[in-house]
Amino acid sequence: MGKVYSELNDQLRKLIESQHVFFVATAPTSPEGHLNLSPKGLDSFAVLDAKTVAYLDLVGSGIETVSHLRENGRIVIMFCEFTGAPKIVRLYGRGRVVEPQDAEWHALAPEFPEYLGARSVIVVELERVADSCGWGVPNYEYVGERSQLVDYCEQKGTEKLAEYKRQNNAASIDGLPGLRAVTP
Repeated sequence: MGKVYSELNDQLRKLIESQHVFFVATAPTSPEGHLNLSPKGLDSFAVLDAKTVAYLDLVGSGIETVSHLRENGRIVIMFCEFTGAPKIVRLYGRGRVVEPQDAEWHALAPEFPEYLGARSVIVVELERVADSCGWGVPNYEYVGERSQLVDYCEQKGTEKLAEYKRQNNAASIDGLPGLRAVTP
């Protein structure tokens, strides 16, 4: 049976920190808006304390998570144990977006590897932590990180990445505001 926790304990923290992939889900306020579910990796997750987590948001074709958080703050992050005991951990909370031009960026950035494609840090204040069995989750073996995103960003360079973000990250698919740094 699953358990609900008021905060992350050492056991949950160890499980989270051992994972190579996690999933982020958000939704706009409007029932007509599109829900978003995104896989994340590249060692981009950090436990800041027992009630606060963060992840480095890297450049991508959409900006749904950022837009949804700016609108309503709701977020859930899910980890699945793919190689050990069958376990799922969900972190429910209120998220906020910290962009490179924000003062808080300099305190958060050292928590993560340095990536040219970094566009924000998503900080989540946890409201609910829950685990459940992962009996239906298959066993998978981690063989390594993909290099395509890092290679793409390095090939583009700073100026072309900025242009890409202006074109693709200013608004969500539902028209909600995205990155502040790229909006006119």
